[in-house]
Amino acid sequence: MSLQINKLTKTYSNGVKAINNLDIEIKKGMFGLLGPNGAGKSSLMRTIATLQNPTSGSVIFNDIDVLKSPLELRKVLGYLPQYFGVYPKVSAEKLLDYFGVLKGISSKKERNKMTQSVLELTNLCDVRKKSVSGYSGGMKQRFGIAQLLLNNPKLIIVDEPTAGLDPAERNRFLNVLREVGTENTVIFSTHIVDDVKELCTDMAIMNGGEILQKTTPLEATNNIKDKIWETIIDKNKLPFFEEKFNILSSSFTENNALAVRVFAKEKPNDSFTIAKANLEDVYFIALKNANL
Repeated sequence: MSLQINKLTKTYSNGVKAINNLDIEIKKGMFGLLGPNGAGKSSLMRTIATLQNPTSGSVIFNDIDVLKSPLELRKVLGYLPQYFGVYPKVSAEKLLDYFGVLKGISSKKERNKMTQSVLELTNLCDVRKKSVSGYSGGMKQRFGIAQLLLNNPKLIIVDEPTAGLDPAERNRFLNVLREVGTENTVIFSTHIVDDVKELCTDMAIMNGGEILQKTTPLEATNNIKDKIWETIIDKNKLPFFEEKFNILSSSFTENNALAVRVFAKEKPNDSFTIAKANLEDVYFIALKNANL
């Protein structure tokens, strides 16, 4: 089970090239697509989900030519966009039944069975009689996963699903995604590095409509092991350090000084100590290299 994308390009009518000759293969499991806002992630997700046509290129999922047979893909597709829309004042149970009808599940008995199954999986059984419009942000996102699971999808796309969620809701949502990601191809698009670190076995970093790096979180961090250095500086010295060193990130300490992280093959100077590499370092290195 795999998704093959070849030479995919999307140029909008205003001349913006959101996807630029992109090639990538995505296999079964949780795949994280990491990139800043405006990187082209949502344009790519919408194109894969058959919501817009590319300017050129091809998208193949298993034996389905997605661009030639979009209806065939939709039969095995589950899609949760960044903004799911406005909910009517209807209970989760009734709304899922309605979505089941839209997805072609004609048997009332089968719809009931599927509805109860997805409510259990998304931990919404206790609030199944409650209006979805009154759900919290995290509950609405879990409901979004529930509706996309009704047709037993083989390809699942979730676009920026944890943006705006509080930590507890985010953890509950990620746990649901872990459950559904074992037997399906799940593409998880986000700008939040921790989401990919905690959830995904494979990943890519995207910016400017292009794939900058395709790897795994473990491999990516191993590749920069012993090349990340840290030092504490006065915040007024940051411009000097930015000019002299390849600074990846900085954060304030308790004493209002700055902890600065640098990427270098050798120790930059005696003030630096070796730091444990993390996925955020990988992300910033990829973006910096792309902008050089």
